[in-house]
Order: sequence, then C-alpha cells, then structure tokens
Amino acid sequence: MKLNPISIAILSSFLPTTLLHAAALDRSSQSISGFLQPDNYVDISYTVLDADLSGNMRNQASGDGKDFDPNGWNMPTADRVNIGNELAGSKLSDIAERFGILNANLKFQISEKFSAGLIFDQPFGAKSSYTSSDPKHNVVNSSFVDILNNGIPIGSDQYALAKNYGAFHNIDGNTSVDVSTNNLSLLAGFHPTKNITIYGGLAYQSLEGEVKLRGSAYGPLGGYLCNTETTYAKLCTTFNDKDTGQHYKGYEAKIPEETAFGYIVGAAYQIPEIALKASFTYRSEIEYEMNVSEKLPQVKSETLPLLHPGYHIIDKIPELSSKYKYTEGKSKIITPQSINLDLQSGIMANTLAYANIRWVNWKSFTVRPHKVGILSEGITKGQGKGPDGFNLIAYNKDQISAIFGIARKLNDKLALSIIGGWDSGLGEYTTTLGPSDGFWSAGFGGQYSFTPKTFVQAGARYFWMGDAKSQSASWYGTSRYDADFKDNTAIGMSVKLAHRF
Repeated sequence: MKLNPISIAILSSFLPTTLLHAAALDRSSQSISGFLQPDNYVDISYTVLDADLSGNMRNQASGDGKDFDPNGWNMPTADRVNIGNELAGSKLSDIAERFGILNANLKFQISEKFSAGLIFDQPFGAKSSYTSSDPKHNVVNSSFVDILNNGIPIGSDQYALAKNYGAFHNIDGNTSVDVSTNNLSLLAGFHPTKNITIYGGLAYQSLEGEVKLRGSAYGPLGGYLCNTETTYAKLCTTFNDKDTGQHYKGYEAKIPEETAFGYIVGAAYQIPEIALKASFTYRSEIEYEMNVSEKLPQVKSETLPLLHPGYHIIDKIPELSSKYKYTEGKSKIITPQSINLDLQSGIMANTLAYANIRWVNWKSFTVRPHKVGILSEGITKGQGKGPDGFNLIAYNKDQISAIFGIARKLNDKLALSIIGGWDSGLGEYTTTLGPSDGFWSAGFGGQYSFTPKTFVQAGARYFWMGDAKSQSASWYGTSRYDADFKDNTAIGMSVKLAHRF
C-alpha cells in the first residue's frame, strides 16, 4: 500500500515509545531506529518504569530435602535442624525502585551515499532494595529451642542474635543493588543503493554500581550464620569485618565507574514509498576489568570447640579466619552481546505495523568479584561440594523478547498506536536481586506533529511480570530457593521530542 509523503513523515518514526525490557539487567532495546530515519534527524526521550516486586518466603521445603526437615523451611545453609522455620511464608515487601532511562539520537545524512550518527542510551542497570519492615527471626516457640534437645551447646545470647536478622535485612541495613550504564554509539552508514544501508561503529560504555547483602539468607556473606555442617562451637554466629576487625554489617561490593569499548555492525533494507523497513543489528559484548572494593567476614572467635574438634567453621572454611590473607586481583564483568531485528511496513492506507525482536546472551553473563570468588570457593569446598564456588550474579538462560504494534494516522497532525510485548525471561529460578521471569505487556502511544518535521510522542505500557523463585547465589543451578514472587506488575511511561532538519 503506497503512502503519501505526509503519512510517511508521521508514521516512519512511530516505533513504540517505551522500548523497555525487564529480563536480567536489560533496560532498553538498544534500538538504532533513530539512525535509520530519513534526512537529518534528532530526538531525545525519557522513560520511567515503576514496578511492584513483592513475594513470600518459601513455606515448605524445596529440592531433594536430604539436608533439612522436609516438613518445614530452613535458611539456605547445610544445617539439619530446620533453623529459620519461623520465617516460612512470611511477607516480603516491594523491592523494586522506580528508575528512569534517557535516550538521544543524532543523525546526519552527509551525502546520498554516506550518513553518520550518535546514539546515547542507558542499556543495562538494576535498582532494588529489600525493606527492614519485613519479619525478623522469632525465637519464641521456634525451632531454636528444639536445638537444645540435640545436645548442641548454645547460649541465650545466641537466641538474641536472631531478633536482629531477617532473611534479607539486619540492624545495619537492607540487601540492595544499584547498577547503571551509559552508552555512546558512534555509527557510520554506507548506502550502495537507495534501498540498502550498511552500518557499523564503536560503542563507548561506562559501568558502575554497588551491591549490599544483608540478612540470614546469605549466610556468612549476610552477616549471620546458623550451620551444623561447619560449626558446633557456636551454632549461630555473627562476624567481624575482615579489614577492620569491627562489627561486620554484611558483604558489600563497590564497582567504580569504568569505561570500555565494543562494536556494532548491521544492515537495513527499506522501501520508503510504503514505509517498509527491516534492519539487523549486532552489538558485541563489552569487557571490563576493575578493582572492586569488597567487605568480607571473619569469625569472631577462633577457639577450637571442646566437642567435635575439626568442625569449627574455620576448620572447614579457612578463608573466614583472621589469619587468612586474600590476594589482590582485578574483577571481570562483561555486558552481553545482543542481536536486534526491527521490522516495519505500511499495511493499508495511513496504517503501519512494526515489531522489534531482541536476543541477549545473558547465559554467559556472570558477576564474581575477586575476593568473594575466593571465599565462595572455600565455602563450597568446606561443605563437601567441590572447589568451584559460586557467582554473585548469574543467569540460566538467554533472553528473547518482542515488542509489536500498529500505528494509524488520524490526520496530518495526529497518529495513535497500540503496543504489545513479550519477554521470555531467564528461567523460573532467579537472583534475589531481580526476582521476575519475563513478562507480557500492553500499551498505547500517540504522536502529535507540530509541523511535518517536528513532533512529540508519548506512550505507556502495563506489564504482567512472570512468577519467579528467588535463589541466594550459593544455590544457583539447584532447585533450592528462598522465596516465591508472584502476580507482580509494572507500568512504564515515556515521552519523546523529535525534529528533522
């Protein structure tokens, strides 16, 4: 269906205004649609996502049950006495924090054969925080009292420890993550014919962030451990800070701002008369090596127990001893490679259909800062699970997502669109720092053209988030988990101002 020039001017730029994704750390589609606009072009947009991610602690045993009471819930340790059962089924408040994404495009049509452009976006990030209002351990009428029947020495001061700790918080704060990236892409395009564009360029990206682990769900990393496999001297214990010897609040990783380069290659085919456009874009992974600042635990007392010698925690995990010295080393973080397929076409007079299909290689993405990597290897080895350790953040699957919709021109000024979306997610078992498994979404958008060259867009999408089981890092790759996150939703809103010149 051939479109008139006014229709093309209005509709050819009318891709969905909320190109927002939610799997792993993915925040945008990394679209290059602005670079493929006709003539010289500039735009700026801002998107806000407000999600509700709440859940409940697991209310029954998971996994094969051989290491704990199959009728209840215990903290994620190797203990056999069902410690933590009093948190079974307890409520976890909304952990998601509202965040915004800035995007800008600048494109110059240098000549009939050559074009150049700049794209700024914020492709990856995370922002979440547990709350101290969630339940703490309650030692009254709990399984802590039953421990005495096993003849394991434990003092009343150990009972008091539990009152200061929840699964994801303690008296010193909450588990939280705040990671952000900024990306500047410099593109050059070659047009061998009026219908074909071949393009490529460099991506200059920065990354920074901070992760804090607090609470009993993380064992020694969270500042609190109850574990019959590694200690009989004190069944429940807090820790000192490895560097200062003072009270240990919980693990912290501060990722300083670092920059690195990647590359982009792609090709597009278009028939402007019918607003047909198809593009294929590959973005490389970007690798960082950085000095991550980490806070780590050590045991308060290294006195060997009178009973069961050889089972003290530092016998099993020497990295928790005050005598152990960590080596210094850089940490590696790699933001993932991705592929975008963008399609659009006029389907009838004044009407355009579009779709964005995206693949992101999250399965190869891991975060294991240098020192916590060493400690994790000691933890798994000390509990008879081999020396492999575990990652602080990891994902089981790659992400595949799609955004699709229809836009229709109502008159020379106004066009409207409807938007749908689907995201595969990254598997039923997810990190505790981002517990959702994909989504379905629906929304709408509008575009008003002040002139044939200047317009504004606005849109909103509603997300139905996929149910997920959140796992502490040491449980990745197993069927054991901490909490169920179900029936969660989010809303995304965005606005864009654009001009051709």
